[in-house]
Amino acid sequence: MTLPNLITIGRLFLVPLVIVMILNERWQGAFIIFVVAGVSDAVDGFLAKRFDMASELGAYLDPIADKALIVSIYIPLAIVGAVPAWLVILVVSRDVMIVAAVILSWIMAKPVTISPFVVSKLNTGAQLIFAALLLGSRAFGIDPGGAVEVGQLVVALLTLGSMTAYLAFWLRHMAA
Repeated sequence: MTLPNLITIGRLFLVPLVIVMILNERWQGAFIIFVVAGVSDAVDGFLAKRFDMASELGAYLDPIADKALIVSIYIPLAIVGAVPAWLVILVVSRDVMIVAAVILSWIMAKPVTISPFVVSKLNTGAQLIFAALLLGSRAFGIDPGGAVEVGQLVVALLTLGSMTAYLAFWLRHMAA
């Protein structure tokens, strides 16, 4: 168990807390927890690379923690009306599709190793920035204006692009 893995596990423990904060519309607390989670993601990645503490466990835990955080923010934000349900369905569907594809490839004895594509890294970044915009604007009483609509569009387009890239990769892998 490495320090980066412990930090990642700590980030997983923040997930239920941020859900409660959002559902109770405690925006400043939700924003602070979100920022702490984001910083912890950067720190664990830096430590793993800089001090050669990368591990197989960390390679699995880190994306799980990232996706748990994103889903734990988007679903409650939809419940309180801060983000449209269609966007949450799109964001969550992408992750469900990827997990289902990996499981199906294992079942069919054609295991696939999925590495993040550039569009997927951009997608995750956009999802996190958009979540920060929504949480931060509510936490500090700032009117984000048209940034919300632009953010929704960017997240939707990048999510669709990422879904398409992974689906095409998986289909090529399964046909080989």
